[in-house]
Amino acid sequence: MDLFKKCENTVRMVTGAQNTGIYPYFTPIQSTQDHRVMINGEEFIMIGSNGYLGLAADPRMKETVINAVKKYGSTCSGSRFLNGTLDIHVKLEKDLAEFFGKAGAIVFSTGFQTNLGIISAIAGKDDILIIDRQNHASIIDGCRLSFADIKKYPHNDMNELERLLKSLPSDKGRLIVVDGVFSMEGDLSNLPEIVRLKKKYNTRLLVDDAHGIGVLGKNGRGACEHFNVLDDTDIIMGTFSKAFASLGGFVVAERDAIIHIKHTARALIFSASMTPASVASAQFALDVIKSEPERRERLWHITERVLEGFKKIGLNVGECETPVVPVIVGPDEVCFAFWKRLFENRVFANPVISPATPPGRALIRTSYMATHTDGDIDIVLDVFERCAKELGIV
Repeated sequence: MDLFKKCENTVRMVTGAQNTGIYPYFTPIQSTQDHRVMINGEEFIMIGSNGYLGLAADPRMKETVINAVKKYGSTCSGSRFLNGTLDIHVKLEKDLAEFFGKAGAIVFSTGFQTNLGIISAIAGKDDILIIDRQNHASIIDGCRLSFADIKKYPHNDMNELERLLKSLPSDKGRLIVVDGVFSMEGDLSNLPEIVRLKKKYNTRLLVDDAHGIGVLGKNGRGACEHFNVLDDTDIIMGTFSKAFASLGGFVVAERDAIIHIKHTARALIFSASMTPASVASAQFALDVIKSEPERRERLWHITERVLEGFKKIGLNVGECETPVVPVIVGPDEVCFAFWKRLFENRVFANPVISPATPPGRALIRTSYMATHTDGDIDIVLDVFERCAKELGIV
């Protein structure tokens, strides 16, 4: 059988969606990722971006990046392990470790690589990984790459998590891996209970807080700070592509773990290092997270208004508690029809279907920025209500 035979089904599916006008992916954007963007020469309200603090369009951010490129050039042309470490990498890592109150930090070139690197370096074939079924794909792939024994528990089911932990042999290394904020439906891990179980069963804990850092917590330190479990979380992973408005990822942990990951994580050792522009923009964003809490306050004002508005319309937002606000519609075809109507009304949101969500639980994923205006939200609520009524969703 020809290896490429499977490609025909994908091509057929994609071509069919394109021909019927319901293909929603790889849409070219012609402007900065901000609360409004240009697509096909028209202005859209962007509610599909993870740039929660609205920093990508900040003039100070752009100037910082320009200056970094002028000094360091476009790339390091090598891995961190060899020639790719700049003084700005080291400073960013030092500042991240201090921000989270941990002994050390490492930055990776992408968030996906960060989870691959951490998990496959820390866990091996004689260890056990315990994960939530709704964890991000990078966690799943990192677990597979580690060759550890993988145990999954139903989403946020603490009784099943305890049953699993109770059944595991004590002579095996064990690591619980969870998202702080689940990226599709915006709900939170039950970190207080997970920490309690972690202590009870002498297990380590890794929290992927890609969508929480910069957004949650009094100081923007994410879900672990929100739940007051920073000191009890062994490893915290974050990305720079969300609130930080950059590209890359990082891990903070105790000294021994950082040294081990730094010298054994293949995703770090065999990848080119973060570009100077990405490092500089991440550093700028970290400084903003520390010094401009009003951005988080504005973001939460917008989030609460959207949640209240969607519920008033009668839309199903699940267990959302964050600026990631899903509108759960069910069948895939309804999801794509909803997306198309939103797009026709110049509102950019993201349709999400299985396997990113459980089968039959397709949703429109919306997410918000501190730079959204009250006028933007007025339009979004009006468009969602009209489109939902046209489709008979409400």
